[in-house]
Amino acid sequence: MSSLLGKSLFEVSGQGPPPNKDFFQFSVTKTEVIWRWWKISLRSDGRNTKPGELRESHNDYLDDSRIQSQVSVVFGPRILQYSQALCQGHYDYLERLPDPLLLHILTHLELEDVARLGHTSHRFRKLCRSEEFWEQAVRGHCGSVSAEVEALALELGWKSVFFTSKLQLQKQISRRRKRSQKLLCTDLERYDVDTMVERSEDPESHAADIEPGSESDPGPEQLCTDMQRCGMIAGQGRGVAQGDCSADSGSSLK
Repeated sequence: MSSLLGKSLFEVSGQGPPPNKDFFQFSVTKTEVIWRWWKISLRSDGRNTKPGELRESHNDYLDDSRIQSQVSVVFGPRILQYSQALCQGHYDYLERLPDPLLLHILTHLELEDVARLGHTSHRFRKLCRSEEFWEQAVRGHCGSVSAEVEALALELGWKSVFFTSKLQLQKQISRRRKRSQKLLCTDLERYDVDTMVERSEDPESHAADIEPGSESDPGPEQLCTDMQRCGMIAGQGRGVAQGDCSADSGSSLK
C-alpha cells in the first residue's frame, strides 16, 4: 500500500479570509510540512516584501500551535484535522487508488451508496458523475448493449440511458431510425436530381466527351431508365416526408 503514496501527500492553496488579501500554500509530504505565503498589498511599503516559507518535520508541526492556528484560519478546521492525521501516519489509501480500480469497486455498491460517496470528496464526486461510471452501470444492468443504444448514449449521455425506461428507449431508437432513413432518402433524391440536371443543362459537352457506342455512352435506353429511376426516388422522398418510412421499434436492450 505504501507504493500508492506519492512524494506529496496533500497540497492546498488559496487567499486568506477578508480583509486579508495575502496568498498561502500549504503542503504535506512524506517527511515534512511546508507553509508558504505571499504578501499582497496595494500600499507601496508592501510591494517589496518577499515571499516567505517555513518547513517543519511532522513531529515539529504537531507541536507548533502557531502554524496550526494559521492553517485553521486560512483553510478551515477540516484541513487542519486532515493534515494532523497525515502527520500521524493515518493515510487515506482509498482516495489514492487509480480510477479504473475505483470504478470496479463502485460496481459493487448500490446507487444510494454511490450518491453518498459522491459527497465525500471532489474526486469521488467527479468519478460518480462520470460517463465511464454510468456506461459501466448500464452494461452491468443490461448484460449486453446494442450499437443503437450506444449511439443513443453518445447523444443523450449514459446516465440518461440508465434512468430511461425500456419503452422510452425503444421509442427514441425508432425516431433515430426514421430520421436516418429520411436523411438517406433525401440525399439519394438530391443526388439523382442533380445528376439529371447536369446532363440536361449541357448535353453537347457531355456527349462530346463520350464516343458513341463506347462503354461510357449511356445510350437512349439507359437515359430513359435513369429518368424513370429519378422519378421513383423523388416519389419515395415525398413519401418519407409524409412519414411513410417505417422502422421496427423492437427492444434494443437484451
